[in-house]
Amino acid sequence: MTLRNFLLHLPVSFLCLLLLTGETACTKSSAPPPNIASLQLRFTSVVNGQPMVLRNTSYVNAAGESFNITAFKYYVSNFSLTTTSGQEVNLTPAYFLINEENDSTKQLTLQELPTGTYRSISFLLGVDSARNNSGAQTGALDPVNGMFWTWNSGYIMAKLEGTSPVSSLPATLVEYHIGGFKGANNALRRVQLSFPAPVELGQNGHAAFEITADAYTWFDQPNRISFQQLPSCITAGAQAAAIADNYKNMFTIQAD
Repeated sequence: MTLRNFLLHLPVSFLCLLLLTGETACTKSSAPPPNIASLQLRFTSVVNGQPMVLRNTSYVNAAGESFNITAFKYYVSNFSLTTTSGQEVNLTPAYFLINEENDSTKQLTLQELPTGTYRSISFLLGVDSARNNSGAQTGALDPVNGMFWTWNSGYIMAKLEGTSPVSSLPATLVEYHIGGFKGANNALRRVQLSFPAPVELGQNGHAAFEITADAYTWFDQPNRISFQQLPSCITAGAQAAAIADNYKNMFTIQAD
């Protein structure tokens, strides 16, 4: 019996099963392997190299003024990686609020990264203009987090609150709510950190780093800030932009 005649005598249901099995096998064999590399980032806060302890520890700023910190929060978003050949790889947009009061916010994982060998990581310190123009949102961008001004003014990019004996505010408060995303008042800052050594992320690869944020830089270079002269900055403007120019330098990175 020829192969043609043999196939003609087979039940229709059995022929369908053969066709489906072959199609499934072909589909599985031709699918590309997934890119599921990941990068874990752990954020740690210090003040001039000393561990940050909210409320109970006194520090001294660059102007020689003592202070403590009661709140420390900032947004990081829009991550990208740069390969050793200089190509910038933009990752899926994501928004994270680092809150010193909440340890669970200080460790995040960037997932489903393209495989490659990378020399640096970059992120936006703050919330981009597109999200600022979208009004109050959910998750890390939920107004319940205390980091949203109004639909017109947008998000606070970074916040530091505390007290200092030289402050002229009631209860000797110091408060810096840095925001603004329009024109000369734009407080968004891009941060780029070079890895200690090139990082190779293959399929299923994983790497972990510690990023240290030093709050001392908020009041240091390039713009010296005195608590006596400026105990508060809670609106967008030139003063907020100057502090943003300072705190964009607060980060360092090392292998975790």
